[in-house]
Amino acid sequence: MLIARFQKALSGAYIRNVGWMAGAEIANRLIRLASTVILARMFSPQDYGLMAIIYTLCDFFQVFTLKGGVGSKIIQADEQDVKAICNTAYWLNWITCGSLFIIQCLVAFLLPYFSKDQNLTLPLVALAFTYLAYPLFVIHLILIERENRFKVAAICNVVVSIVSSVMTAIFALLGMGIWSIIWPMILTLPIWILLTWKYHLWRPPLRSSLERWREVFGFGSNLLINDLLNKVRDNVDYLIVGRYLGVEALGMYYFAFNAGSGITTSILNTFMSPMYPHICAVRNDYWQFKERYFSSLKKVTLILVPLILLQASLAAFYVPIIFGSKWIPAIPVMILICLSVIPKIYAWAASLLLNAINKPRITLQVTLVFTTIFVISLLAVVKAGILWVASTVFFSHLIILSISTIWINRFALDQKHFPKQKLCSKLH
Repeated sequence: MLIARFQKALSGAYIRNVGWMAGAEIANRLIRLASTVILARMFSPQDYGLMAIIYTLCDFFQVFTLKGGVGSKIIQADEQDVKAICNTAYWLNWITCGSLFIIQCLVAFLLPYFSKDQNLTLPLVALAFTYLAYPLFVIHLILIERENRFKVAAICNVVVSIVSSVMTAIFALLGMGIWSIIWPMILTLPIWILLTWKYHLWRPPLRSSLERWREVFGFGSNLLINDLLNKVRDNVDYLIVGRYLGVEALGMYYFAFNAGSGITTSILNTFMSPMYPHICAVRNDYWQFKERYFSSLKKVTLILVPLILLQASLAAFYVPIIFGSKWIPAIPVMILICLSVIPKIYAWAASLLLNAINKPRITLQVTLVFTTIFVISLLAVVKAGILWVASTVFFSHLIILSISTIWINRFALDQKHFPKQKLCSKLH
């Protein structure tokens, strides 16, 4: 009976899509393990600190590539509106990505005036060129996800991961330092373009058009700001630790964060990426919509929560063996960061629920409150050390996200928010 129930929980279109994404992520992690171990052994905490600064700045800028906000609108749109929205999103992406290129170059040249380290300018300028490639494949990738063709998305991820990881390992062994992570990010972009164009027939319009841009921007702007706040929350602890405790402490904290939540967060993404189009596909049927939401959430819990607990319990055993004894002081921090992913599962699902019923403004408001409390809490404890910072990350996620998730579920699944004819007929 128990086995039959377990098999039923792991069946259906959603779990098949999750299976492709999870398979790709497992392959990615196995492929990346060698390069991760090499970086951990070749890089000092100082090098990890520089890597944290570069990744943090790039994460902030990548929010504006419109993949999140506008991508959600493309996935949610009715079939007859998709072409016009895609064409508009394509040209909006060129405008924003061209602006990001210029802004990041300016930041790169101005950064030495505010930082003692002079080694960040050229890497940041080099990475700025990646923004000019995003418009050439992002729309294709979103359309592939809209069509629930996650097998294709998985193939793209695995191929890029293999090439990137091999490059990273080789460059690190050659002693290229921080450039061993820069060059793979640049050189794998043509692969994204070739694969997405191969697997989807949509082609960019030759003539510029911003038709229905108000509708696209109206929906996407709330999610854009929400994504930006999420990036602030995901990266602000790096900035605070680096500012008050120094680059070496930042390197230790960044390693613990990546080792603690990097794997589980990426696996979580494999569940959440298919979940949004899965529930949006039945957004006009309240009972089916509700059933799909809780069924998907149950499957995420069944697989991911035991995995997180297992990783946290084994951290003290595998960290010194795989990454080296110099990272042992980071183990308590790593465990706390790892456990903080559990409440994030349900908060992320709740935000998808709000977006699916066209309430991105509420998603933004909740994120704004949480981010404000989170930043203030970090500033209050940072001088006590990185263990206090990690404790604050864990307890803030556990308490605040749990409360907001319960409220969102009650609000979003109230039948009064579901018009009889059409669930998403009106932008909020």
